Amino acid sequence: MNNYFKILVYFFVISCFWACRDNSDNQLKTGIWRATLKTSTGAEIPFNFEVSDSANHKFLDVLNGDERFRVNEISEVSDSIVIQMPLFDSKIMAKIENGSLSGQWIKNFADSSEVMNIEAKKGPSWRFFKTKTKSEFVVTGRWSVTFQDAKTGKSVAAIGEFIQQEGRLLGTFLTSTGDYRFLEGTVAGNKFYLSCFDGSHAFLFTGKLLDNNTIVDGNFYSGLSAVQTWTAKRDEKALLPDAYTITSLKDGFDSIDFSFPDLNGKKVSLSDSKFKNKVVLVQFFGSWCPNCMDETAYLVPFYKKYREKGLEIVALAYERTSDYERSKQNVLRFRKRFGVPYDMLITGYTNDKAEVAKSLPMLKSFMGFPTLIIIDKNGKVRKIHTGFSGPGTGVHYAEFKNEFEKTIDNLLLE
Repeated sequence: MNNYFKILVYFFVISCFWACRDNSDNQLKTGIWRATLKTSTGAEIPFNFEVSDSANHKFLDVLNGDERFRVNEISEVSDSIVIQMPLFDSKIMAKIENGSLSGQWIKNFADSSEVMNIEAKKGPSWRFFKTKTKSEFVVTGRWSVTFQDAKTGKSVAAIGEFIQQEGRLLGTFLTSTGDYRFLEGTVAGNKFYLSCFDGSHAFLFTGKLLDNNTIVDGNFYSGLSAVQTWTAKRDEKALLPDAYTITSLKDGFDSIDFSFPDLNGKKVSLSDSKFKNKVVLVQFFGSWCPNCMDETAYLVPFYKKYREKGLEIVALAYERTSDYERSKQNVLRFRKRFGVPYDMLITGYTNDKAEVAKSLPMLKSFMGFPTLIIIDKNGKVRKIHTGFSGPGTGVHYAEFKNEFEKTIDNLLLE
């Protein structure tokens, strides 16, 4: 019995020692961190984040170019940490030791997950290189870009918009179905680097500059294993297809209708009285979609400004799962993030393009998320806009807002 008592005392003393020792090196300290995600090919996707503390509550901002993406849900227990991304159903689970973080980024799908190893260290504010880089060429401007999938051989046209500020490179790529949001990197010698992480996507673009007008040997790493090649030519007149010509209705149709449950389970249809004699925007979105996030951030204040003038918006959610409750939780998180005041419906269909076409059989085609259908006061479809050029696209975002608001103003006057 005495031995048993001695053992208890021993473990009590040891536990007190470990509880009282300074474990500050095993916590998420405030300040700038540099992180890398490891792809299956061995490539590292770098990004930075800044940790802050307010009233003993930690939060972090993921830094990509001019964007600071706020993350509020951080849980720390001893040296373990869980960083729940506010959108996209993903999280970082890691341990912190001696000021370094090591763990995994877990991105959930309908019936599987993608897992990437993550490492981070407090202090470094650089992204690709410790010292300021010198470039042989200047890439600022507009570029005509071609991405190619090595497996399928399929190619996709894009526009590159880059701004080179001494050793820093900012920019994005625009496609007919959306943009790659805020990218940040550098030009070092004749090498081109851009990357981003936003909780949904982890991107790395590398390339080789032959001169001021040509990029070759480009590689585009996306997530754990996706790799595409790309090339680019400087072209200040490069254009993409008109976003209003990509998606259309089948011949013989001039309107749409649907009936899907909202977040309270109540069925909502375009034939409901609240939509009568209103200009209506039907937003096709998913909580997993960063471009949908940018579009929603624009539509919320737009709706508040135009609602009294006769505008309504209804959003149709196409999640990665057809399970109503799981989809509902993801959309609720999305709605809370942006303070969405308009109806958000759970369609019960997934984000597969064929599923979307099945949900609204009057659609001739569906090319991507987000898509916005503009309906006049008589219930007729007037325009369908595919994709969204968000704030990361600079002038393209400003041009869209100007044109779009003129369109709605004109419809409200009819």
